[in-house]
Amino acid sequence: MLELLNQLDGFESYTNIKVLMATNRIDILDPALLRPGRIDRKIEFPNPGEEARLDILQIHSRKMNMKRGVDLKKIAESLSGCSGADIKGVCMEAGMYALRERRVHVMQEDFIMAVSKIMQKDGDQNMSLKKLWR
Repeated sequence: MLELLNQLDGFESYTNIKVLMATNRIDILDPALLRPGRIDRKIEFPNPGEEARLDILQIHSRKMNMKRGVDLKKIAESLSGCSGADIKGVCMEAGMYALRERRVHVMQEDFIMAVSKIMQKDGDQNMSLKKLWR
C-alpha cells in the first residue's frame, strides 16, 4: 500500500497520466488512499434495473435446460439491488440445485431458492455499500 501511495504522490501535475481504480468494497479502502489529491473522483456504477436484470438472467440461463413455465421476469423482479455478478450467481446456484436433485431441468423453485441464498449472503454488504455512497 505504501508503494501505491508513493507512486500516486509522485505524479507531476503537468503530465497526462490518469489513474483509474475499481473496487466493489470502497468501505474497506485505506483512508490515506481516499484523501484529496490521490483519488479525486468517485464514480458509482449502480446495480442494474429490472429490464437489465432480465437481460442478464436471459444471458446466463441461455444454455440451461429449463422446465417450461420458468418465469425469468418474476425472478428479475425479486433481484432488486443485485449486481450482475449476483444475478450470474443465482443462475449458477439454480443449476446446482437441479444437479443435486439429479434433475435434467432447472425449475422455478430452483431459482427461488437460489435468489434466497444469494440475497441472504449479500444483504448486509449491499446495505453498507448503499449507505456509504450516499
